[in-house]
Amino acid sequence: MGIEFRGVSKTYPDGTVAVAEFSCEVPSHRTLALVGTSGSGKTTLMRMVNRMIDPTTGTVLIDGKDVRSLEKVALRRSIGYVPQAGGLLPHRRVIDNVATVPVLNGVAKAAARETADGLLAKVGLDPALGRRFPGQLSGGQQQRVAVARALAADPNILLMDEPFGAVDPIVRRDLQDELLALQSELGKTIVLVTHDIDEAFRLGDEVVILRTGGVIAQVGTPQQIVADPADDFVRDFVGSDRAERTLRTVEMDGRRVVVDGDDRPVGVLA
Repeated sequence: MGIEFRGVSKTYPDGTVAVAEFSCEVPSHRTLALVGTSGSGKTTLMRMVNRMIDPTTGTVLIDGKDVRSLEKVALRRSIGYVPQAGGLLPHRRVIDNVATVPVLNGVAKAAARETADGLLAKVGLDPALGRRFPGQLSGGQQQRVAVARALAADPNILLMDEPFGAVDPIVRRDLQDELLALQSELGKTIVLVTHDIDEAFRLGDEVVILRTGGVIAQVGTPQQIVADPADDFVRDFVGSDRAERTLRTVEMDGRRVVVDGDDRPVGVLA
């Protein structure tokens, strides 16, 4: 399912403009990364898709259908959602957290739990962990459970709000790898919110860099943005002048080694 933001704006009663005239399309089976600092409207935009927030003006469409014409509860149950820090129910076992939406949709509990077992394995967890409570898992394990729960009803669309922001860098990298592998296999339409430009470049097929107030600074593939930043704001945001963005090759023992601007090795050129 494709998503289209058509001229959407969000102004709150106190006059705060969270998003201003935002238009963008997310093709089916692709990942759009919304990236920006606090106050850039990225989470507001993502929440317009499942009607947690309705735009003041403009329209959000899924496969050409205005989401405001859809019943909110049914819409939300049809879309996978991974909030910050997992958002798991602490008083329910992991397996029942994962099975929540299928059970709400009328799937028998035994069948939903069987599906949940398979999803835990798919996101890299031992299904035996399903018998534990969320508080008995590490932060990285909880985030994997949150992804499994979002996939439990086999949604076409997946919304991810800073999904890996609460874990350490090594676990974060592992979780990013898991998501890339899952997306390669499942081909969901994903809207990912992050403040980390490197995460946006790693996970997004297309990246939207937002200024404060939900104004688009640049839209493009990671390669396009790195190669041709739109202006100084984008150049600073992506760190175009950082040493790790400036790569070159050197010859070493007959091999071409890639080094950054500080001469630190990055890898070997194949």
